[in-house]
Amino acid sequence: MRLFVLVPGAGGSAWYWSRVVPFLQEAGQDAVAVDLPGDDEDAGLPEYTRLVEAAIGGRNDVVLVAQSLGGFTAPMVAARTGVGEIVFVNAMIPNPGETPGAWWDNTGWEGARKRAAAAGGYSAEFDPNEYFLHDVPPEIAAEGEPYQRPEANAVFASSCEFVEWPAVPIRVLSGEGDRFFPLGFQRRVARDRLGLEPDVLPGGHLLGLSNPAGVADYLLRR
Repeated sequence: MRLFVLVPGAGGSAWYWSRVVPFLQEAGQDAVAVDLPGDDEDAGLPEYTRLVEAAIGGRNDVVLVAQSLGGFTAPMVAARTGVGEIVFVNAMIPNPGETPGAWWDNTGWEGARKRAAAAGGYSAEFDPNEYFLHDVPPEIAAEGEPYQRPEANAVFASSCEFVEWPAVPIRVLSGEGDRFFPLGFQRRVARDRLGLEPDVLPGGHLLGLSNPAGVADYLLRR
């Protein structure tokens, strides 16, 4: 039995993983989604790291799963705990010392997003429905509305303090239809920063909501 610790993206709502956790538990695994204080201007990456570390609770059979902005918390947690594997899901993959605020320009994200929009025939003007919810079932999107909260500015100025990637397996999972972090962009960042080729599943940026069974099946693979 492994412990899957699931870190959400911007806003920090553990609800994001609500469709994935039951699949992991039905497979006989432990799974916990960590709720982070995304709207707290006094909370940055160190505070996020401590909360995830508390959820791990000293176990060393941990699969750390990080979605989107959660990618910045993952290496800091791995440096302090006995994480056995890291899985990035449509994630921001940091360099040592980088801030989430600098990541956008450092990776060339905006240009990549706009080029993908032009190629895909959807608007380059950001809209949550267009970029996040386009493939999420409407009833699930409606259920999630009470759990949504804005991401405070504090974390974007917070440095990702780690020296090097841990000597543990790392996997990168990308949504084929992610409009926010387009697949070609994710492939380039994963190759440049980790030397890895992403695995791909059908679904958009909120892959855990649009394709939870696929995400869970992927996570359970060794």
